[in-house]
Amino acid sequence: MNEEQSRLKDPNWKKWGPYVSDRQWGTVREDYSANGDAWNYITHDMSRSKAYRWGEEGIAGICDNQQLLCFAVALWNKKDPIIKERYFGLSNPEGNHGEDVKELYYYLDNTPTHSYMKMLYKYPQQEFPYAWLLDENKGRTRNDPEFEIIDTGIFDQDAYFDMVTEYAKNAPDDLLIKITINNRGDNDAALNVMPTLWFRNTWSWGNNNYMPELMADADGILSIYHRDLGQLWLKADGSNELLFCDNETNTRRLYNYIDGRPWYKDGINDHIIKGIESVNPQKKGTKAAVNYDITVPAKKSVTVRLRLSAEAKTGFDDFDSIFTTRQKEADVFYSGLQKEQTNTDRGLIQRQAFAGMLWSKQFYHYNVHQWLNGDPAEPVPPAARLNARNAQWQHLNTRDIISMPDKWEYPWFAAWDLSFHCLALATIDIDFAKNQLMLLVRDWYMHPNGQLPAYEWSFGDANPPVHAMAAWRIYNLEKTANNGKGDSYFLERVFHKLMLNFTWWVNRKDANGNNVFEGGFLGLDNIGVFDRDTELPMGEHLEQVDGTGWMAMYSLNLMRIATELATANKAYQDIASKFFEHFIYIAGAMASLGEDSQGLWDDMDGFFYDQLRLADKSTEKMKVRSIVGLVPLFATEVLDDTDILSNPIFCNRMKWFEQNRPDLASLVSRWNNKGANDKHLISLLRGYRMKSLLKYMLDENEFLSPYGIRSVSKYHLNNPYYVNVNGMEFSMKYIPGESDSGLFGGNSNWRGPIWMPVNYMIIESLHKCYEYYGDGFKIECPTSSGNFMNLKEVGDEIYNRISKIFLRDANGNRALFGNNIKIQTDSEFKDHILFHEYFDGDTGKGLGASHQTGWTGLIANCFY
Repeated sequence: MNEEQSRLKDPNWKKWGPYVSDRQWGTVREDYSANGDAWNYITHDMSRSKAYRWGEEGIAGICDNQQLLCFAVALWNKKDPIIKERYFGLSNPEGNHGEDVKELYYYLDNTPTHSYMKMLYKYPQQEFPYAWLLDENKGRTRNDPEFEIIDTGIFDQDAYFDMVTEYAKNAPDDLLIKITINNRGDNDAALNVMPTLWFRNTWSWGNNNYMPELMADADGILSIYHRDLGQLWLKADGSNELLFCDNETNTRRLYNYIDGRPWYKDGINDHIIKGIESVNPQKKGTKAAVNYDITVPAKKSVTVRLRLSAEAKTGFDDFDSIFTTRQKEADVFYSGLQKEQTNTDRGLIQRQAFAGMLWSKQFYHYNVHQWLNGDPAEPVPPAARLNARNAQWQHLNTRDIISMPDKWEYPWFAAWDLSFHCLALATIDIDFAKNQLMLLVRDWYMHPNGQLPAYEWSFGDANPPVHAMAAWRIYNLEKTANNGKGDSYFLERVFHKLMLNFTWWVNRKDANGNNVFEGGFLGLDNIGVFDRDTELPMGEHLEQVDGTGWMAMYSLNLMRIATELATANKAYQDIASKFFEHFIYIAGAMASLGEDSQGLWDDMDGFFYDQLRLADKSTEKMKVRSIVGLVPLFATEVLDDTDILSNPIFCNRMKWFEQNRPDLASLVSRWNNKGANDKHLISLLRGYRMKSLLKYMLDENEFLSPYGIRSVSKYHLNNPYYVNVNGMEFSMKYIPGESDSGLFGGNSNWRGPIWMPVNYMIIESLHKCYEYYGDGFKIECPTSSGNFMNLKEVGDEIYNRISKIFLRDANGNRALFGNNIKIQTDSEFKDHILFHEYFDGDTGKGLGASHQTGWTGLIANCFY
């Protein structure tokens, strides 16, 4: 066991971590408007002056696990109209493809206990192009690409600073901070570097009047006291100016109202930029910065060293040796994971993927009841809020460290995203992954009716039910690592809560009680011909292949967990039988409902389609070839012969269906026939349907891109699908890049691009089917190529194509960087990886949220 693995046994090492958000403004949590206009209630321009209610933001930020005390880095290049305390980006209404951060920053390294962390921010030496980025994007249409900061040319002549921020822990409450400013330009450049400490404002709302304090002691050291943290000190190497203000809203600037307070949140900004007396001359407050006013020589660097510690006598004599030790320990930790990895580029990408996963942890605080009703010391919120967003979720009360999809674009948890995050995180910190899965099924998250919260913009939306899948896979990962002993306590706990969630799905998302499920958008934003969350005027509703396929998978996941638990407790045999029965009836419904009882499968096309059930009960198939039609592939489970024979109740129920409902049993693939190594396959797809789906999926003119599986078939590029509903015409075509519509905010696109989680599910399903079929089942890959592969080889081929998004090609280029020559060739750019939300279906270029290492971090699992 290496040093980092040993530290994982002690939770105190995670007390401090990268838990500060990259964006708090524009979030639902901070929105107290009457109409739910979160983007305009607090804007980027307001953010420097507004004290936040629920969380904090910063550049390279860290805090304790209750976010009482925060630390981040602020900069000023002597030209900007404001100091750089937070990343700049456009709100959803401002961007031509929705919200988007307009900065360049990279998460380069991190360990699971955050004993060592490293990130990079690129800061222009010229005035930051705030107005240009805003105006140019505002003038572009949805058919135009986003205008990014790299497109301004501001980095072309290398007149910028590379700010590398590193943290190393000597002990759980002894943090060393190193900020290295590299001048990449040809001329000396001046800069203010302002490491900043502040307390999250917990005292202004009328619930808790205790106010902690920062102050300069007699030796010029920053003294920190909070009753819940105790005494801490921040020591800065060298003789530097200390600036103090308070983390309070500047009501004069924002609301033209003087509240009598002398020092505000933006006091340090105004003092540096305007030279006014907006900082406290008594050297105390709730926000403080160490002001390093430096000049960095051309092509050289300057290093700033600080130490945040509970020990008063710590200094800098051992600073460098501690950093060296922690860096070496991080190398040892990752070399253990990569011991069979000989490709250095793959190793670099995997390590940065894990770094992004770990940097994307965030303190997430949101008490919905308190938020709806307002705080005692604040104005009473508009009455309309009580019936507005999330009003049915007043039990939800969070105060936890959670893995975020992207701490700027999506600084809030999403239920199905989190399950995929956990699959990647389990490789490096399995206890954290299990705790994350348990978190969402706890009473203060899960709705009393059993629904899991989707995301803060609408907790009541439905995300695909992948929680059980993630729990089962993580359980097996740990079981394998522990020589066959799994964490049955975890598995049983999560299983009981997921049974409640399954019941919610059955009761709420099966409109006619016929085992065909709706579910709405199900996390796939604009995948539908029309908004799948829309209530149609004549009582029509959409019977969804993906909703039904996900539920078939969910049934099998819970069945498989129940068979595992039944090895120690026979009571679970009945439950395993019950979920098998659910699966059988879902299979029957998919096969028999709709026009001429054809079900959701179209025999002529050999593909699954959604169908619209009209008011007169007739149906119309939505003949769009999309990943919606591939979701039934995920409803696949493999059982050992002993798993069945050792569960007589479950075994007898399977036999009953075979003898009494052969019509249903015949729809399910091979569950009664043993395959390779005494395996049984339970799947929605019998062999001929699987081959038909795979023929489309592996066709390079349909789904198979050089970079993975597209979300919509390329067939629809020249063959758009049209449908008329109540006199309104809707259409769908293949769009490989950014969305051309505003559906679901327009900031993501499921109508063509490549999405990592879906590709991951496809690959895992193919590998699972291979366990049963072995080499006896082969398919042409690519379609019409004359090259036949077994299902494991097909899965590996998709892995290889996805990997090409990130890996250098023969010319040294990475597909995700697109055609930008600077990023492709410059040594200071080309090996810093961004893990985008999704990727162009034709070119592999990274699109959408640029730091969504959440589920795109699954690429780390691909490189084993």
